Amino acid sequence: MISNQILQNTIDGLKGITRIDLCVLDMEGQTLASTEAQPENFGGEVAAFISSPADSQVIQGYQFFKVFDEHQLEYILLARGASDDVYMVGKLAAFQIQNLLVAYKERFDKDNFIKNLLLDNLLLVDIYNRAKKLHIDTDVKRVVYIIETHNEKDVNALETVRSLFASKTKDFITAVDEKNIILVKEVRQGESYAELDKTANMILDMLNTEAMTKVRVAYGTVINDIKEVSRSYKEAKMALDVGKIFYASKNVIAYSNLGIGRLIYQLPIPLCKMFIREVFDGKSPDEFDEETLTTINKFFENSLNVSETSRQLYIHRNTLVYRLDKLQKSTGLDLRVFEDAITFKIALMVAKYMKYMESLDY
Repeated sequence: MISNQILQNTIDGLKGITRIDLCVLDMEGQTLASTEAQPENFGGEVAAFISSPADSQVIQGYQFFKVFDEHQLEYILLARGASDDVYMVGKLAAFQIQNLLVAYKERFDKDNFIKNLLLDNLLLVDIYNRAKKLHIDTDVKRVVYIIETHNEKDVNALETVRSLFASKTKDFITAVDEKNIILVKEVRQGESYAELDKTANMILDMLNTEAMTKVRVAYGTVINDIKEVSRSYKEAKMALDVGKIFYASKNVIAYSNLGIGRLIYQLPIPLCKMFIREVFDGKSPDEFDEETLTTINKFFENSLNVSETSRQLYIHRNTLVYRLDKLQKSTGLDLRVFEDAITFKIALMVAKYMKYMESLDY
């Protein structure tokens, strides 16, 4: 079903060209769209016209036309006047609305197909059969972006994304839940991940400025066939979640850049708890004071370089050594030793992951 606004825009455009008043009615004779300020009531006449075998008829100075959607009567179109010219305009208007019905149905069918494709709800044979019917290329390289909005059902954000990619016939935009907009984008020959990142940042900037909406954008890896679209979608979903845990300051997250966070995210919670107990001897990383955590993070940022870390923290080198010695006594791990540093870094990330998962339970 086409929205009343689309119908109104269509007949307004036709009146602007032909100067003939048009009106679209439903099966009950109710006005859906009209170029006249006060359209006449044709309830009885519409009922009689519907039951007649005629596709068009002149009634009380108006040309009546039936508009079908695949042999199903959908609308009654009225054109004001009884001349041949008015008849031609009415026929053209009915034809235009009929074409709109076909186009919108195809768009809905494509949207439904893409949703089921993302959610892995289709058999392999159905994927190729439906793609063929909907004229969707199956062997085009694609990547899936997820755009997470802060507001549920953000229509402005959805329309902004649609307008950005309106000219791209091989790109698909849909939504599978209340907060996420999904973009299935064609990847051109030779397009690199750096360019995919530029696209993500362009979406981010456009939504910040045009729709006044703060968003996070995540994307999966490039796939070569339509049957793999769900994989890229799952990767983008994981990137979004992992980004919230380990890269909270980033608004664009690529699955290919998740690093060790991707592995930790897939660990079962009981295993994480056991690992934390072993590393910290029953203590929690939350027990470290802010000064200690700042020192640890800065030490990792500077690749375990004592001199550079002390310089950036504005402390004497010996003060940093003292802090690291103190940490070694309490945990048994010397961060100046590469293997211990890796263990400690992973333990901090595991603790962060556990904290995030606990917050989801409440």
